[in-house]
Amino acid sequence: MQVSVVITVLNEASSLPGLLGSLADQTRPPDQIVVCDGGSTDGTLAQLKAEERLPLRIVQRLGANIPQGRNVAIDAAVGDVIAVTDAGVELCPRWLEQITAPFADPSVHTVAGFFRPAPQSVFETAMGATVLPEQREIRPDRFLPSSRAVAVRKSAFEKVGGYPEWLDYCEDLILDLRLRDRYGPFHFAPEALVYFRPRPNLRAFFVQYYRYARGDGKANLWPRRHAIRYVTYLVGVPLIAVAGALISHWLWLAYLAGLAAMCGKAWRRLGRMWGDLTFAQRIQAALWVPVIRISGDIAKMIGYPAGVWWRWRGRPDRF
Repeated sequence: MQVSVVITVLNEASSLPGLLGSLADQTRPPDQIVVCDGGSTDGTLAQLKAEERLPLRIVQRLGANIPQGRNVAIDAAVGDVIAVTDAGVELCPRWLEQITAPFADPSVHTVAGFFRPAPQSVFETAMGATVLPEQREIRPDRFLPSSRAVAVRKSAFEKVGGYPEWLDYCEDLILDLRLRDRYGPFHFAPEALVYFRPRPNLRAFFVQYYRYARGDGKANLWPRRHAIRYVTYLVGVPLIAVAGALISHWLWLAYLAGLAAMCGKAWRRLGRMWGDLTFAQRIQAALWVPVIRISGDIAKMIGYPAGVWWRWRGRPDRF
């Protein structure tokens, strides 16, 4: 069985050494690595061309978005199995071994790896705890993997039509749904771990979640989930505020209790992540959690209708 690793890059000169180094350290070396560059201008291509440890093939498609780049790279791949990851991550040494081992069973067509945050600041620690699930929270039969860590038989990828090139964000979810509809749940390989750095500040996080939600709107993903968010913030919160002002200030306790419940899971995760933080840093991280949670919800509430508007104007809305 030949395995091709596929990566897309655009101006990743700062993060590329970590990824390439972790690929060179794999216990199961890749037979081929195909990197699609979307038009880097920061030295990314020079780094790739200088790499001598790995069986690299570089392809270029100027201006390509992520799904276009991945499709181009997979088309150029020779492997029977395609393992997809991203620039900006580092792979555990057994990542490729673990994510490809299930393909020894010919009935397995898709494998999901897992990811963990590698924070470098108090804010990043809080963000990882707030937005990223732990393995204990995953239901393997329903898990839809990020393309930071996923592997698929090339024949299965081709049968479902590849990544949707009309979608700039959430394209991996559409591919996941297509694959799950055809081949059933992904085989879950939690030992196939990738580590990535969360967004470094609130502005970058807000933009990220705006784009994710815009992608949801474009692809008509999770409408009920988004509707619940609008009802909560645009109806529930104002009602509690008015009732607290006109009826009883004690109702604000209900609001605070609801906020605590909303952040409870994140605070529990944080408590398992903050071992290296000082006491003051732990307090700071805990205070960041509700700020991150509410900011992410606001970003989604702005981004989702932007995506819906895009779709209503006649863009593709099916997968």
